[in-house]
Amino acid sequence: MTSAASGDSGLLAPGWTGSDAARATGDTAFLRALLDAEAALTRAQAALGLAPEAAARAVTGAAVADRFDARTLAEEARAGGNPVIPLVAALTRAVGEEHGPYVHRGATSQDIMDTAMMLVAHRALGPVLDGLERTGRAFARLAAAHRDTALPGRTLTQHAVPTTFGLKAAGWRSLVLDARDRTTAVRDALPAQLGGAAGTLAVFAVYGAGDPTALPAAYARELGLRAPELPWHTLRTPVADLAGCLAFTAGALGKAAVDVLTLSRTEIAEVAEGSGGGSSAMPHKSNPVRSTLIAAAARRAPQLAATLYGSLVAEDERPAGAWHAEWEPLLDLLRLVGGAARDAAELAEGLRVRPDVMRAHLDLTGGAIVSERLSAELADKLGRARAKELLTRLAAEGRPLAEAPELAGADLDPTHYTGSAGALTDRALERR
Repeated sequence: MTSAASGDSGLLAPGWTGSDAARATGDTAFLRALLDAEAALTRAQAALGLAPEAAARAVTGAAVADRFDARTLAEEARAGGNPVIPLVAALTRAVGEEHGPYVHRGATSQDIMDTAMMLVAHRALGPVLDGLERTGRAFARLAAAHRDTALPGRTLTQHAVPTTFGLKAAGWRSLVLDARDRTTAVRDALPAQLGGAAGTLAVFAVYGAGDPTALPAAYARELGLRAPELPWHTLRTPVADLAGCLAFTAGALGKAAVDVLTLSRTEIAEVAEGSGGGSSAMPHKSNPVRSTLIAAAARRAPQLAATLYGSLVAEDERPAGAWHAEWEPLLDLLRLVGGAARDAAELAEGLRVRPDVMRAHLDLTGGAIVSERLSAELADKLGRARAKELLTRLAAEGRPLAEAPELAGADLDPTHYTGSAGALTDRALERR
């Protein structure tokens, strides 16, 4: 057979096209995972004396993705509803008559599909974690460098009180580290799947296993996956955990992206992407493309995760449609988040910060940005109600607060009112 097709080229998916996660989730990658699962099953049975060593070598030697054609398997999968059935037939032919009976022996299609999905997820999460590590390091550098760089804090789109860019970047990093930790935990727990026809392992006893429950653990060791406590054909915790950590990661990266999108607006321009994208019609533009693609991923991820959560409702010992519904959204999530992690690293490493613009914006309200502090200080002299009334009137008049005789001698410098932002940034940067 010819070489396996690589799958979707990503013409309409610039967020993940060309990424390591895309390569780990394409048709070739999934075909490789299916073959790895089949070969590991024969090796695990050989390790427990249930199959000849020669059969394990023969199946492993034949289970090479380049020897099979993904497009042909996809077309043949329509007959049985999944690609394992035609793949097993093709692999059996490739192994030969002597060892062919040991291909897929005792397994059901879902065993191989689920195991392959876990292998693909394990492999695709490596690039995700690499991107998160790079992003976290870059945000840490920004937070340290701008620990005391003041800028307007904004709530409900309006200036609130001053904050620091260091604290903002430290917050971005905190979310990235949360995503890293959740993704690492999920990746380390991804299990193999082996239960046989209805999750009882019954046929392996027929094949001579004294303790069939030892076989899933041997199978998992061959694959570098976690040994399953139970067959999970209709107990979809691993898939739900993947849905959760991937959707969270997309959202965590999306938070930083939408902040950059806001702060890089022409009329704000407090930050800028290191190398923005051009416009097809307006030569003057330098668009925040990395942030845009991350924000797009963050908007898509929850809906993909929702499909996976919906598949938790799986009837009987093997459902009709529930596990079939998982394949495409899970692969989409993996490549989507993998691309977002790549873009986030590039965004964070190239982000340009403009402290002078931030300082100028602190003065836009004529000192009103520190009215919270003034209100607290004046309350002792004028009473709380009168202090608030005075500051509200001055703000409504639009006069700089420095011109108000009632505030003579007051400290109106916004950079002096960043509270514990520096200490909070330091605390956040202690986390590893």
